[in-house]
Amino acid sequence: MAVKLRDVARHAGVSAPTASRVLSGSDYPVAPELRERVERAARELDYVPNAQARALLRGNEGTVGVLVGEVDDPYFSEIVNGIQEVAAARHLLVTICHTHRDVDRELEYFRLLQAHRTGIVIIAGSGLTDEHYTSAMATRSRSFEAAGGRVVAIGQAQFDVDRVLADNRSGARRLGAHLVSLGHREVGVVAGDPAVASTLERVEGLRERVEAAGGTVVVRHGPATRDGGYDGAAELLARHPGLTAIVGSADQMAIGALARLREAGRAVPDEVSVAGFNDIAIARDLIPSLTTVRLPLRAMGAAALEMALAPAPTADPLVASLGTELVVRGSTAPAPRR
Repeated sequence: MAVKLRDVARHAGVSAPTASRVLSGSDYPVAPELRERVERAARELDYVPNAQARALLRGNEGTVGVLVGEVDDPYFSEIVNGIQEVAAARHLLVTICHTHRDVDRELEYFRLLQAHRTGIVIIAGSGLTDEHYTSAMATRSRSFEAAGGRVVAIGQAQFDVDRVLADNRSGARRLGAHLVSLGHREVGVVAGDPAVASTLERVEGLRERVEAAGGTVVVRHGPATRDGGYDGAAELLARHPGLTAIVGSADQMAIGALARLREAGRAVPDEVSVAGFNDIAIARDLIPSLTTVRLPLRAMGAAALEMALAPAPTADPLVASLGTELVVRGSTAPAPRR
């Protein structure tokens, strides 16, 4: 098997972008000691640079491309804030690509980032379980890394690249246990796209705890927006008037559910409890304040870029798993007595 740039970087104990800077002839400053280690590793491994790869990366190693689903979604904007903090400290240029969770658009943006000689690509986009998506992204990632780039995914485990994960399922279990402890046995969920892995994990974790206690969970999928939560809550309440709790798979969906309940004259949390996921900034300022599962979104973004800049210690993908936290606020209370 041909020696790849990543193999040289690992052997030298440096990041792939650093190895690329040395071996591509870039004028980007590299410490003499690091340069010597890379050159020695290349000789020891008999690494033969690919001419196309050298042309691809020359002159733009300090650039980062980020694939995000929706730039106005607080989930993605907080992740980007974390990436930008690290990039600013390292004097890196960041390009944000808004994919609208469209598979073909995300793949095209990835191809364009590679064509424009981007050194690092962070995938925080669709997270889809679609087979076409995972296969095509895996192929593109292999091509990008073989040319000396580095790929890190956030919240995705569908194909083999370095990745930063949040434990959505355990967070959902904690939320489910919280609702069960309050006596809730009829729970509705306004959820986003069922093909998005994080949505599935949240619904499944919640269902696991509620059904284990003899309860039922009904789910209505729709856009992961405030309006999606509003419309979803209206439909759930019409079909299942006995619901005592509604959970949004994202905080903005829970906010929509709160609005619909207020219009319907249903008191929160006295008649219906409401909870969400992510703990976006406005969650604490709502009336009542929103119970939610907090994800370390900014830390996830920062960790992804730090991982991309660090040496790859093994041939296997790196995985960093960050925990979640249940934040109990005023929107959940004991279920009303029948």
